[in-house]
Order: sequence, then C-alpha cells, then structure tokens
Amino acid sequence: MIPAWLRTIEAYPERSDRSTFIERSILTFLGLLSRFRLPGTGKWVRINPPIALASTVLLILLLSLSRGALFISYTGALLLVILSLHRGEVILRVLKTSVPIAVFTLLVMLPSAVWGTSASLTTIPFKVFFSAAALRLLVENEPWGSILGGLRFFLLPRLFILVLDLTTRYLVLLGEHSLHMLYALKLRSVGRNSRKTASLAGIVGTLFLKSRRMAEETYAAMECRCFSGRYPAGRADRWSAADLAALAVDALTVFVFLTAGAA
Repeated sequence: MIPAWLRTIEAYPERSDRSTFIERSILTFLGLLSRFRLPGTGKWVRINPPIALASTVLLILLLSLSRGALFISYTGALLLVILSLHRGEVILRVLKTSVPIAVFTLLVMLPSAVWGTSASLTTIPFKVFFSAAALRLLVENEPWGSILGGLRFFLLPRLFILVLDLTTRYLVLLGEHSLHMLYALKLRSVGRNSRKTASLAGIVGTLFLKSRRMAEETYAAMECRCFSGRYPAGRADRWSAADLAALAVDALTVFVFLTAGAA
C-alpha cells in the first residue's frame, strides 16, 4: 500500500518575475571584460604600440592648440580615411562614444554664442569630437596590455605604470568574480524577488572583501619575490612599412599644423 501523502501531487505555483537587472549586469560585465582581455578587435594593420600611442597624443595635442579651421578639416579628413578602413561595428562604436561627448560640449558652449563668442561654438565641439574618436580608435586597435607596454617607452615613472597595470589586471579578476556571482544569483533566483537591491549589496560587499584579500596576497607575493620596483620595458617589435607610414602621416600633420593650424 502506498501512503496517501506519497500520492499527493505537489505543484509549486511559479510566479513570474523580471530578471532585467541581472541580465543587463551580466551583459555589462561581459562587455567590459572583452575590452580588457581580447586583443584589438578593430586592428586592420599592425603598428607598434608606442608609435600608435605617440601618434594619437600628437594629434590630440595639435588639435587642441590649433586655431584655424583648416587644420580641423584636415584632422576630420584623416580620421574619416582611417575609419573607412575599419569594419562597420567598429565605426559604430566609435560614433557611439564620440557623438554624445560632442553634443554635450555643444550644449555647454551654447551660452557663449549669446555673449558674442560664436567662433568657439563652431570649433570646440569638433575638436572634442575628433579627440574622442582618435582615443576610441586607439582603444579599438590596441589592447590594454599593448597600451601599457607603449607607456614604458616614454620614460614615465615606473610606479605609475605599475599601479596602472595592476589596476587593469585586478579589474579583470574582480569582473570575472562578479560575473560568476551574477550567474549564481540568476540560477538561484526562483519566483518573485522584491528585494533585488539586497542581493546587489551582498555582491558589492563580497567584492570588497575579495579585493582586499587579493591586495594583501599580492603584497605578500611581491615581498617574497624581492620586488625592487624595477619595471623593465618590453622588447619593441621590428619596424614595418605601416610604422613608417604612420610616421609619415605624423610628419604631414605637424607640417599642416605649422602652416595653417596655428593661424
């Protein structure tokens, strides 16, 4: 004889709930991790990271110092040619980054047109737009590791590069840890949960304790390995035709700035 309690059908009335917060958080962390871990997704030609970094800084510096419309037009034409050599998704990401910044700058500069300085209204937003586009192109073509490696060739303080390098590495590790926690939270979320902010506070607190423990372990490991603060630069790649072309473009940019940009 089977007991009556075994023959009773137990049905759990599942109540629908929205998990938009968890799904968006997972997608956000995946996007950030892909930017740190993957190589340059938009790379169409191989250029040494120090040359790419120096070219970007030079272009932004000359663009900020220029006062003539001719150099701004030259910068726009140059970035348009470089953008045309990339894939569509890379161009879209560049525009998504630079267009909102330029629009915000335009809104901030609108009061200046009322006071009679409308010339800056037509130049500063374009400068901000082209500068943001150049930086985004650098990030798209060079991974974070290559950018940090390029900084070592410019005689920057070793402590600054070390802190920046450790920060990027720990961002990846903490991002992976938080991603696993979000996956676990999503798998364990059953039914309706009206206190989603409480789970967020738990994740933030766990990440804080994890980061503190990782910092202590890193400090102990550096002491055990007798770290002296020396941070040697990596070996540079051999120069190629693309590097020479980049230097030629830099020379042309300086020439256009000296002839028309400072006017």
